[in-house]
Amino acid sequence: MKATIQALLRIFKLMPDNKTEEYKYYLNLDSTEEHDKRSLLYRHRKQRGVNLGSWFVLERWITETPFRHALFPGQSDLDIAKGTQPKEILERHWDSWITAEDFAWLSSKGINTVRIPVSSLLCVRWSTTLMLAADKIGYYHLCALDSSILQHTDFHGLDFVFQGAWPRIVKAVETAQQFGIGVLFDLHAAPGKQNRDSHSGTSSPTASLFRNPFNLRLTTGVLRVLVSNLHSLRHHHDPQLLNVVGVEILNEPSPPSHTSLQEWYGTTIRELRSLDPGLPILISDCWAPDAYTGFVEALPQLASPICLDHHLYRCFTSTDISTPVSQHIASLAPTAPTPQTFARVKTKLEDAGGALVVGEWSAALNPGSLQGQGCEQYELSRFVGAQLDLFERHCAGWFFWTYKKEHPNDVGWSFRDAVDAGVFPSRVGLFTTKPISHDGSEWEKRQEASHDNSIGRHSSYWAQYPGHYEHWRFGDGFVALTELCITDVSCPFAEHGYQQGIDDATAEFQTMYC
Repeated sequence: MKATIQALLRIFKLMPDNKTEEYKYYLNLDSTEEHDKRSLLYRHRKQRGVNLGSWFVLERWITETPFRHALFPGQSDLDIAKGTQPKEILERHWDSWITAEDFAWLSSKGINTVRIPVSSLLCVRWSTTLMLAADKIGYYHLCALDSSILQHTDFHGLDFVFQGAWPRIVKAVETAQQFGIGVLFDLHAAPGKQNRDSHSGTSSPTASLFRNPFNLRLTTGVLRVLVSNLHSLRHHHDPQLLNVVGVEILNEPSPPSHTSLQEWYGTTIRELRSLDPGLPILISDCWAPDAYTGFVEALPQLASPICLDHHLYRCFTSTDISTPVSQHIASLAPTAPTPQTFARVKTKLEDAGGALVVGEWSAALNPGSLQGQGCEQYELSRFVGAQLDLFERHCAGWFFWTYKKEHPNDVGWSFRDAVDAGVFPSRVGLFTTKPISHDGSEWEKRQEASHDNSIGRHSSYWAQYPGHYEHWRFGDGFVALTELCITDVSCPFAEHGYQQGIDDATAEFQTMYC
């Protein structure tokens, strides 16, 4: 299996061919075979997910209760932390907002990944140089061990409020793994704020992350500590946590220029790669997908993908408000501008070893878009279906915002409400409806017969067109899917023939078991 994993990584363009440190990292894939197989499955299948909004980075429009004793204006984590009984309020919320029952329900609906927004300030010792401390995680949502870092931030003196967050985050990853669900960490609140919104940590309208070199260095250091600890959870935790699918290094930044953000991206990506070459990294495209696709294309080919995160909403601009739902749906048809952008960006990113992900989207439309509609829920379900079709064609993953709200019956923003109302499909992805045999010999015979049949049809088709073909790629793709049990995958890093093999094996799986 070790050789199979290494061959798979090479074909996926995830394993360097030269004798770099990253090469040595993959050459020494000597942990358990099951460890390697499961980690690859979590990271490189198509991610169909939801955001667990307002769990650790709180937003009042989603969860009202934790803000009842917050300091005015009562809109951010900092306001809660400066209010009365903040530690008790937050720990009660962390323990009750998302539980094992929620993960079980999500799994039953075909959701295989969750995106967890967290704050960025990790407690490490800070002087003129950031010292990496793999076992020291904290500040704000992760503050537990060292409050000295808070002296230069808005959260000075508040480390006692957030000391209990990191153990709960680890527990969240453990619980997700129990239900086969991957976890994408999203850095939602950076030191000094990366945008003006209150979900970036404070209610201040000033975003000073990019104005202060100290904040930028601190944010990179925070990410180093986060990645180092996630790496430790994967290799040394009991149980080993194999289900972290990546880290998004900054949510919705509002930089003074694309150049300044891309410079910081480049520096930070290099530092994180030195800690964990195999960890997928996501970057926000600042709603400029072509510009940031060009940035990814210019990066050195790395051991694992740099994915572009695009957020797609249709309810905030003046144009959105005056656009009927029928036109919103039409704007998602293959020949419309947005799908054309997705198609163009997808191709370029895949050529660069990356992928496109929609990290946030929803069913929400402005009331003006639904005026005069006979059945609003039906129209919203068509709108959701059009978005899902777009994402399934062009994206390696998508994440609905948000999982749930404290006050029910918001089918535009609450995934649970949308599913219950029929606005969102009752289940997504591939799932079996026919019994699967657990007889190993029968499985091997069926796999061999299916493989021979598929590669025979593949070779026969291309035989009518003279040329040099590497049909072994098709065969390897077919075998990899069945041998590694990676059903319903998206492999933007694979050679064309390899992906064809995966697609054919997926179709075979559907015919036999779905």
